[in-house]
Amino acid sequence: MKRVYLLFLIVSSAAAANAQVLLGIKGGANFSTITGKDYGTVKTIAGLNAGVLASFPLTNRFSLQPEFMYSGEGAQSTEDNITGTLHLHYLNIPVLFKYNNASGVFVETGPQLGLLLKAEFQFANFSEDEKPNFTSSNFSWAFGLGYLFKGVNLGLDFRYNLGLSNFIEDTYTGNARSNVIQAGIFYLFSIKGTTNNHS
Repeated sequence: MKRVYLLFLIVSSAAAANAQVLLGIKGGANFSTITGKDYGTVKTIAGLNAGVLASFPLTNRFSLQPEFMYSGEGAQSTEDNITGTLHLHYLNIPVLFKYNNASGVFVETGPQLGLLLKAEFQFANFSEDEKPNFTSSNFSWAFGLGYLFKGVNLGLDFRYNLGLSNFIEDTYTGNARSNVIQAGIFYLFSIKGTTNNHS
């Protein structure tokens, strides 16, 4: 999976190498959960996402958008009357293909690599470091839509990240995939005299 992602990133970067770039900052809220066995009753938890993006126009309507995002994910689970919360902290690197409608509406999709920064499990007044029990990377596929207010370079986006890989280090003890709904706001900076018709 890592090789496929790296190949996708290289090909996409080569296609956009000569394009003028728009840079941006973004942030928002996560609503995450996990799917898999051995987790009892699982509930969604809220978290934050924040980071930077670059937009490479490919045509008048299509663009390529890589991002570097901090993402707080995880879930709350109850098993044997014990409730705890798993907190996963990732550096996510999505590479998105986007269709930008003239109205300001856009849709986007693409692969995402997540690099685990920290993992902890909290229950009662205790907290345990769980990072050794999770894989160092996690793969998902992003689906999104949004709207760009072109006059002010400000936009809103809504995204669903579908977990593709098991992030449990020891598959004998269980398996799980992360699924995240995101709502965010972003601002774009035009550079090198570009005009902003992408998001």
